[in-house]
Amino acid sequence: MTSCPALMISAPASGQGKTSVTAAIARHARQAGKKVRVFKTGPDYLDPMILERASGHPVYQLDLFMGGLDHCRGLLAQAASESDLILVEGVMGLFDGAPSSADLAEAFNLPVLAVIDAGSMAQTFAALALGLQRYREGRIRLCGVVANRVGSEGHGRMVAEGLPADLPLVAALQRRQDLALPERHLGLVQARELPGLDAQLDEWARAWGAASAGFEFAPVDFAAAGFTPEPAPVPRLAGRRIAVAQDAAFSFIYPANLDCLRRLGAEVLLFAPAEGEPLPDCDALWLPGGYPELHAPALRANKAFFSGLRAHLAASKPLLAECGGMLALAVSLTDAQGQEHAMAGLLPGQARLQTRLTALGLQAITWPEGELRGHTFHYSTFETPLPPIARASNPNGGKAAEALYQQGSLRASYVHHYFPSNPEAIAAFFAG
Repeated sequence: MTSCPALMISAPASGQGKTSVTAAIARHARQAGKKVRVFKTGPDYLDPMILERASGHPVYQLDLFMGGLDHCRGLLAQAASESDLILVEGVMGLFDGAPSSADLAEAFNLPVLAVIDAGSMAQTFAALALGLQRYREGRIRLCGVVANRVGSEGHGRMVAEGLPADLPLVAALQRRQDLALPERHLGLVQARELPGLDAQLDEWARAWGAASAGFEFAPVDFAAAGFTPEPAPVPRLAGRRIAVAQDAAFSFIYPANLDCLRRLGAEVLLFAPAEGEPLPDCDALWLPGGYPELHAPALRANKAFFSGLRAHLAASKPLLAECGGMLALAVSLTDAQGQEHAMAGLLPGQARLQTRLTALGLQAITWPEGELRGHTFHYSTFETPLPPIARASNPNGGKAAEALYQQGSLRASYVHHYFPSNPEAIAAFFAG
């Protein structure tokens, strides 16, 4: 299929309910028998976990900085060829950041549905919606608005007053505190930790279906815009076994990163150290970010995991540790309650959770093998005597500039790397 119905769900700010509305639309379409593919704008791990559960399919990032225009086009072309509906959840407010959700909508000709928290307003809702529609008029198309968290049917009618015919109120969704998603310091609680999530998604879908009757998704002709799937890279990792930690402690994994490793020819071995699994026999290892501070006792109890890491590095096998993965290799990790946990002790230094955000932003970092792109987002600090071999930069001039450390075959950083930004560099490192 070259043409596919598609929609971006955005908002005037964070916290308006984009994720819940996107998940509701995805689950409702899936219940109707449609194949749904959902994307998330920009770097994010937690929202995609909810959206994956809603849609039944892994959620990929669309980011013009991390992945680039051609990569994003390839992802959309692939999705259009195998699905009945494409949804893209925006990030922050519609025009926030560089690149913004509006930039993405413009680049890919995606119609935009704006979600606005109407809980503390009435007729001003229309003024805000009109501002979103006209701010970049002619370059993006706002096809409708959703009034989220309205207090009553009458409230829903009030917020619709003043909206023009070409900007309809698609749905007025009632405030339901019992359906709110819990959060912690890095954002939403992981989907795997929410036992009632499927019932919650079903209820969201029911509410969406009842409120949005008659709304139709506009098709986007991706082929006419020259979108084609990305060509396969040279399989430089053919025959290599790369272990990847994946569990509640190490869960910040872009699906595109795993795809990248497999497209390079690697065999990916997923294992769960927080659940007691040892490091499998492998040629290289990736420890992604996550929540080691919440699972430090379980990691420490898995003696086979820490001894496996020690043997892996003693054999000079490549190990990439990102953010939480790096903290798990430290000498110690002090959690938010002030309790100190002994960690693997393979990377000199101590990590400590803070009460406030310590770094946030897109990152570009030059490895010895070439430049990689990604992002940083953490509440911890890491003090180490190791000198950095490189330091990242923020394309928007932000303060975040993460260090890259190397010790033997171990490479570690707070940067969450996006492997498709430079598959050749990733292949060169993991090849050893």
